[in-house]
Amino acid sequence: MESSIWSPSAVGPVVARGLRLFALNGTDVLGENIGKLLAYPLSAHEEHKFEDGEHKARPVDPVAGADVYVIHSLHGGPEHSATDHRATVMQTRSTFSRDAKHAAQSAFSRDVRIPPLGLAGTVRLPAGARAMVIFAHGSGSSRLSPRNIQVADALNRRKVATLLFDLLLPEEEADRRNVFNIELLGQRLIDAVRWVIGQPDVGTLPIGLFGASTGAAAALVAASLLGERIGAVVSRGGRPDLANGVLSRVRAPTLLIVGGADSGVIELNEWALDRLGGIKSIEIVPGATHLFPEPGALEAVIELAAGWFERHLVGERTHPANVDPDRGA
Repeated sequence: MESSIWSPSAVGPVVARGLRLFALNGTDVLGENIGKLLAYPLSAHEEHKFEDGEHKARPVDPVAGADVYVIHSLHGGPEHSATDHRATVMQTRSTFSRDAKHAAQSAFSRDVRIPPLGLAGTVRLPAGARAMVIFAHGSGSSRLSPRNIQVADALNRRKVATLLFDLLLPEEEADRRNVFNIELLGQRLIDAVRWVIGQPDVGTLPIGLFGASTGAAAALVAASLLGERIGAVVSRGGRPDLANGVLSRVRAPTLLIVGGADSGVIELNEWALDRLGGIKSIEIVPGATHLFPEPGALEAVIELAAGWFERHLVGERTHPANVDPDRGA
């Protein structure tokens, strides 16, 4: 594992106290240029790189109450071509312009703590939300996963509320066995579902789960135990085989999305698909590898996931009323 702490240089005046801008995965030079362009300084963060390709990043200073934006290279590091850099700048400028103009109408964001351990999370609630999707990140990642944030933003634009939260406490992450403790991660998801159900603004929404890597197995464990309270599950580059003991008990409609070039993982997903109960499907994104960094790959994931949730979570209003899972239906 590689670790680093990145502190920005002065790049201009702060024009909004409610916004934090981070540059990850070798994009600090690009990030500083974007910060200058937009008159927003980059915020300091800690970054950890794991052998499995996942990143974990944490802000050095608290971000409670702020809107967090992440600049992240999906095609590599500083060796990007000028075309890649230009496209990233244009996409980031577009995102900032759109969100600055429509923030009030798009989604209300609040930082939360999930009991009983106080796990950090962020809820985004768009006006007229029709459902809630809770994200379970993969090994070595966190609630700041750029890929999950991009998926969540797309769901928000489709009037689906989202919760991204850390499955482990910082001290728990130091023991790598915890990131593969699927039973533990599944319980953390159940805690999050229980918390959502108790919230007055989102507690009555139908709930879906989106899991990446090991988080997909955790999502299936939670779905198997919560039954009809989970309306749909989507796995992105997941390891559903790690939930082997409960696959047959999953009744929520489940979509497995796998990269076409993700060697070995396709077979594991096909194996798990055969053992899943209920409605199920697998989608292969041609040419995509495990983290879907290829141009258009994550966009394909977004369209597949959004369509699945639209059909099985938003479109079907037959889910039972949300109540505390410990109290029964």
